[in-house]
Amino acid sequence: MARRKFLDAPEATLTMIERMEEGTNRPIFVVGSPRSGTSILTWCLGQHPNIFPVPESSWMGDFAANLAISYQVGAARGDYSVLSAMDVNRDEFFASFGKTINDLMINHRPDLERRREKNPSMSAFRKFVDPASPSAPKMRWADGTPEYSLHIYGLRKLFPRAQFIHVFRDAQSVVRSMINFHRVAGIHLVANAEEAYRYWIRTVKGCLTAERAFGPTVVYRVRYAELVRNPESTMQSLLGFLDEPYAASCLEPLAHRINSSEVPADFKCDDRATDPAVIRKGMRLCAEVEEIPQSTEVSPAAMDELETAFQQRIERMAPPWVSVAKAPVDS
Repeated sequence: MARRKFLDAPEATLTMIERMEEGTNRPIFVVGSPRSGTSILTWCLGQHPNIFPVPESSWMGDFAANLAISYQVGAARGDYSVLSAMDVNRDEFFASFGKTINDLMINHRPDLERRREKNPSMSAFRKFVDPASPSAPKMRWADGTPEYSLHIYGLRKLFPRAQFIHVFRDAQSVVRSMINFHRVAGIHLVANAEEAYRYWIRTVKGCLTAERAFGPTVVYRVRYAELVRNPESTMQSLLGFLDEPYAASCLEPLAHRINSSEVPADFKCDDRATDPAVIRKGMRLCAEVEEIPQSTEVSPAAMDELETAFQQRIERMAPPWVSVAKAPVDS
């Protein structure tokens, strides 16, 4: 895909963006349907000497969309708008805020660890606290917010060097776990099986589109079943993708059943009110992912699909008085 016009910035601007992308600004987002193992994998990564886990943040997806709206307002009148007049392009605008967020995460890690030490109820993974002292250098953070499956495009704008791990778990296991979530958390994650299937389909499709759009150097698929069956080899491959040295400590959380939905052995998901077409759609998608390996090619069409979805999101979020013009996307 040809480079779009908002990337045709002066060389000095591109150099500035490249500097923002250097060093520590490489967060890791663990995405996928809820109850697919995103939390446990986040905590596995958090045992690595260079990675620490953060609580699910949830706010960055909307933040990215709001940034797009703000940029549009700040560049709407050409030379009479500050961002346009100062040749601040949209990529630089996003990356500047992303760098600030990353710095906050890195700098406040000691505060997070102290809070976790004082309040064990902050995490069901309490025994797997950060193995390094708060003062030890860890330059990357991992966020396991499942909803970010639908916000990968915006997050990649904020963090141009971010990497994403798509945890894929079969639909039936996820639906069973979602329905029984209240046994652990005391709240219902979904109202019924149909809602669970729709939730699974929506998040998995979002991750699959991102896989095609960004390619395997940005989005890496991990099968939950393979993580359970062959944890060491799976973790070795995963850390290779992240360009981090292998650490056996990352396997420790996998030896325990943590945050399980406690699905009864005899539980049967036989909600007769569930639309059979939804079940068929979920099972068909599940079979396709199981049978077809992740593509090694980058798809411009998939990138256009992500851009369109992002554009529609900011149009829905923008105040009525803001004209949100379509902005081009990276090559």
